[in-house]
Amino acid sequence: MGINSFGVILLLVQIWIGGFCEEAAQCQPGFSSDHFVFKVNRGELERGRVLGKVNFDDCTGRKVVLYNADDSRFDVDTDGTIKLKRRVKLHDGHKSFAVHAWDTKGKRTSTRVTVENEKRRRYSHHRDHDHHAKQNSSTNVQSSNQVQVLTFPQSSIGLRRQKRDWVIPPISVSENERGPFPKFVVQIKSNRAKEITVYYSITGPGADAPPEGLFTITKTGGELYVTQPLDRESQAQYILMSHAVDINGKTIEDPMEIIIKVTDQNDNRPEFTMNTFLGNISEGSAVGAVVMKVTATDKDDPTMDNGVIGYSILNQEPKEPHSPMFSINKFGTISLVANGLDREKVAEYKLIIQAADMDGNGLSTTATAIITVTDQNDHAPQFKTAQETVSVPENEVGALVTRLAVTDRDVPHTPAWNVKYTIVKGNDGNAFNITTDPNSNEGILKTAKGLDYETTRQYTLFVTVENEEPFTSTLPTATATITVNVEDVNEAPIFNPLVKSVVAVEDAPIGSTVAVYTATDPDKEMKQTVTYRMGIDQAGWLEINNKTGVIKVKELMDRESPFVKNNTYTAMFLALDNAGPPATGTGTLVVELTDVNDNGPEVVEREIKVCNKETVPQILNVVDKDTSVYAGPFNVQVLGDEEKNWTATMNDKGEHIILTMAKELKQNDYLVILRVFDTDKKYQDSSIKAVVCDCQGGDFSCKGILKDAGLPAILGILGAILTLLILLLVLLLLLRRRKTIKKEPLLPEDDIRDNVFYYDEEGGGEDDQEYDLSQLHRGLDARPDVFRNDVVPTTMAVPQYQYRPRPANPEDIGNFIDDNLKAADNDPTAPPYDSLLVFDYEGGGSEAGSVSSLNSSSSGDDQDYDCLNEWGPRFKKLADMYGGGED
Repeated sequence: MGINSFGVILLLVQIWIGGFCEEAAQCQPGFSSDHFVFKVNRGELERGRVLGKVNFDDCTGRKVVLYNADDSRFDVDTDGTIKLKRRVKLHDGHKSFAVHAWDTKGKRTSTRVTVENEKRRRYSHHRDHDHHAKQNSSTNVQSSNQVQVLTFPQSSIGLRRQKRDWVIPPISVSENERGPFPKFVVQIKSNRAKEITVYYSITGPGADAPPEGLFTITKTGGELYVTQPLDRESQAQYILMSHAVDINGKTIEDPMEIIIKVTDQNDNRPEFTMNTFLGNISEGSAVGAVVMKVTATDKDDPTMDNGVIGYSILNQEPKEPHSPMFSINKFGTISLVANGLDREKVAEYKLIIQAADMDGNGLSTTATAIITVTDQNDHAPQFKTAQETVSVPENEVGALVTRLAVTDRDVPHTPAWNVKYTIVKGNDGNAFNITTDPNSNEGILKTAKGLDYETTRQYTLFVTVENEEPFTSTLPTATATITVNVEDVNEAPIFNPLVKSVVAVEDAPIGSTVAVYTATDPDKEMKQTVTYRMGIDQAGWLEINNKTGVIKVKELMDRESPFVKNNTYTAMFLALDNAGPPATGTGTLVVELTDVNDNGPEVVEREIKVCNKETVPQILNVVDKDTSVYAGPFNVQVLGDEEKNWTATMNDKGEHIILTMAKELKQNDYLVILRVFDTDKKYQDSSIKAVVCDCQGGDFSCKGILKDAGLPAILGILGAILTLLILLLVLLLLLRRRKTIKKEPLLPEDDIRDNVFYYDEEGGGEDDQEYDLSQLHRGLDARPDVFRNDVVPTTMAVPQYQYRPRPANPEDIGNFIDDNLKAADNDPTAPPYDSLLVFDYEGGGSEAGSVSSLNSSSSGDDQDYDCLNEWGPRFKKLADMYGGGED
């Protein structure tokens, strides 16, 4: 019993401990791994490729998680799938970046993702392995060759070599040798030659490689020969490998390197780097000043005298003022050795320079050096005219006074030639300014402001000139004196002030004085009379007395007018003198209008839409064109019968109207008239259109009212109706066109077209006009054998042809026309008398046939009248008559 109780207790303890452990091991949000590695088999990945999938558990069982990659080239879907947003190249064989995820509490967790090129990794692994192997191998080799041995190598590995037995004397071969060739150079021997027969050979450039055949060696003696002259400038040395083998071809010596140096001979002249060298030096330069440097080269060995160049000056032109003026050192530097350079006398020197090797005593060549003497400011500019008198009209700004010309012996368009002018005296009030013309170097003197004849009638200006570049020595400065006389001109009257401001009440009565605005004439000596006119008065409110300048109200002013800006109205007035032509001055009057209460308040909104159930009050805005003194707070009143249907009150500040439906109204449109009062009890009535619909609260909608559909819907309905009407009209026209049972009358009685009354009157052609046709019939009167059929024949009997009268039934019009047409064709007396008019007699027997006697019945058989079908409904009957054959 005791054992069983203890077992139960132990079991309960285990259950309790298990539950505690489960509580302690709660789920923690996070990635399934701290580092995800996705392997690929190429180094460049295309856009859209799927790399793999990361797993994140937020302990809620969600399948959709918000991920973000810190590399913008990768995209992570909500299921953890990683894709490429654009092409990525794995330069180092791999790419790592971080991926972040957020749990339901907004906490961020991160993991690392690496994209690895598997092929690059395998190659890198093998390469590193091979590199270590080669490194170890080379290390072993180095350790085995550390000890130099000259003995023949042994067959067993690891044994030391003994000292080599090669006899190699220093080898030096001169270039351009005369021969005879082949010529002995050196002999190669081996101590083994006493024991066995040794066979020698050489390899390398000059032996078996280009240039081939320059050097040869005897097979058994080891004598080395050169076969032709060498050129050091083409190749300064040759490196050959010598070999020694026994009779069986077995190598008995390691290949040995032989260096053959070609010694130099003086076989090349120096060459200048250019044929003509250009240099310059400023005039007035001191002795020792460096002018330029010339350079020559020699292909011979520069370590020997053959390649050492010496320079000298052979000639100087011109030789003034001294000869020589220049010298040259061993480095090719040309310097000045004498004073007296003057560009104005000698502007250029030409030197013949020699370069010779053997330090100036060997082979030589020449070149030319041209030295240009540059200008210095050693000449001061001088005025061509030192004194000048000119006249300038007053009041002109920027008027040209004069142009001052100077001369300068320095080089044109250089700082030593370019000049600048200064007015040093007489420019009172800075009335003038002077600038330099860069092309001509002239000084342009102009007025900086308008001159006043009444104040100053004459100016005396003192102008100096100097160069942009300072003088190289102390030189006198040139000065010119300019006398400027001011000419009197008729000046316009001047308002005082130019802009005048006044204050006026906006409802000032017509004829009341606003201001007195006068002007004075600055031409006091002319004693002219000033008159006034209106210039610009946009609203037409003002007028001015032409003699006194008194401005009065012509029309009532309105502060609320669009011509008034910021409570001010601006007008411009003119003042004219009595000169010929008169000069005109302008003045501006700014009238500040004081407000009066001349406008009642009005409601801004003129239409509202409300529901008749649970109506939402409508807020209406009120405006008053007057200032705030005469504006709110406002009061409102509903007028007429709508007072029982609507209530209107003001808000607490008296700025807005609260319009409310007093009782439930039927769906309809109502006109509500509101009278709004300002603080001064001035009112204005405003009409408000109230659209009431069967709806509730603010969810406004009207059912069964077409106008609520809006203009687009109405236009769409009208367009559909119009389309149906057009289709119906087209269908009727098609049905009417297909009716062929009954012959339609040519002209119905009620047709709006012109009716044909008499079909036996077809017109008389030329006889209808009052023309004298006798001038066209010359020669016919003298020829009785020729009949004239353009008039009524007189030699034939006139038969009587019966023409049918116009039928009463319109359906017989067709037969009526056919019968009368045949009668007219057979009646020679019926007009018109169609024939060929003979204008002159050309003699008998003409081969030309007559084209006369053309009648109506014979002219239509061969004609195509189908085109009448395209001429519209007016020609439809003619198309049926003539285009349908005999029917």
